[in-house]
Amino acid sequence: MSYTVENLEKSMAKITITVSAEDFETAMVRSYNKNKKSISIQGFRRGKAPRKMIEKMYGPEVFYEDAANFAIPDAYEEAAKECGLDIVSRPEIDVVDIEKGKEFVFTAIVAVKPEVTLGEYKGIEVAKREVKIMAADVNAELERVREQNSRMISIEDRGIKKDDTAVIDFEGFVDGESFQGGKGEDYSLVIGSHSFIDTFEDQLIGKKKGEEAEVNVTFPDDYHEESLKGKPAMFKVVIKEIKEKELPKLDDEFASDVSEFETLKEYKASIKKTLTEKRKEEVKREKETEVVEKVVENVTVELPDPMVDEHVRQMIQEFAGRIQQQGLSFEQYMQMTGMTPDALMGQMRPEAEKRIKTRLTLEAVVKAENIKASEEDIEQEIENIASMYQMEVDKLKEAMGDEEREQVAEDMAVQKAVEFLAKKAVETDAASEEAEDKEE
Repeated sequence: MSYTVENLEKSMAKITITVSAEDFETAMVRSYNKNKKSISIQGFRRGKAPRKMIEKMYGPEVFYEDAANFAIPDAYEEAAKECGLDIVSRPEIDVVDIEKGKEFVFTAIVAVKPEVTLGEYKGIEVAKREVKIMAADVNAELERVREQNSRMISIEDRGIKKDDTAVIDFEGFVDGESFQGGKGEDYSLVIGSHSFIDTFEDQLIGKKKGEEAEVNVTFPDDYHEESLKGKPAMFKVVIKEIKEKELPKLDDEFASDVSEFETLKEYKASIKKTLTEKRKEEVKREKETEVVEKVVENVTVELPDPMVDEHVRQMIQEFAGRIQQQGLSFEQYMQMTGMTPDALMGQMRPEAEKRIKTRLTLEAVVKAENIKASEEDIEQEIENIASMYQMEVDKLKEAMGDEEREQVAEDMAVQKAVEFLAKKAVETDAASEEAEDKEE
């Protein structure tokens, strides 16, 4: 195998690959062995006709397609490794010369990682973000925990009110006739949740346990069932039970029940500390995101279309995997949404371009600043990965090859580049700037 490389415009390259006549003959033999059973020649049992006889009758061209398919992958892979190009797309293959007994020549057009010209990336101005937890934030968290620890109690002495849960039997009628899906028994309806159409829930307010009610509503014009769109309906409803959410009292007993602290005061202090640490992390990420976005805006890079196409395909595969985890096939999702593969690719393309440009920018910063991940960093990240996938660290290391470990090192260096940019950024008081603008 030999090859030549021709650089093309917009970070594309053409690799011309020549397979020796001997290697192509090997591929022809494989093609013959694959196809001989499907070729019939009078006087020979199926699959027993000699290759020379087949080629005499049909021409050697009968074996060319499969021979090419056998020869191309290995030859391309070898050339791709040896040529030194940083290939970032699938190859576009074109056969140039194919003939029995001669060298086999084909080309592979590929996208290569584009050059990035960094603009300003140090001293980027970003808005200063405060880490301040208010009493309202602590109280909101307390209410969330109270909700988690609430219980439902039956109400006997009053009518339904907002936020109650009403257990009902119901049957709906349109034009005096019941309709499919309009009947239910022992249904728990949260009043005010708007899970039922129109004013259904509002009309139950004030009704008591054991009462019957007629509820008149109108189906919306965009209702999912075509036959019910815009139709008035009457529901016969029986109130079987009324339940109210009871929240625990905010006191020391509550604090000791839901936490390791004995007093409400201590529990509140702990909540404030936790929220503060959480907010610090949020501020850190927000700052890093803003800095990186501004640095990306300052770079000059031209993305080859096949590189973007490849990333879009990966994103679609990831999306299909998430859909499948929810019990829905990708094909079913497409049918339900009326989406086409081309339309989905078009939707994802801007995000793919953004991700690629961001990664290339950060890699350029890594190179410019000679940022490297230490062995300690790499080891820690491997431990994190092992923990994420619930694997033993040693077994993960055994499963990882040199390429995988190198990828971890690259990812760690990129993350260090993000931290470097954030550290070099200049924080400005956005509120002060707004005030100055108003004065002007």
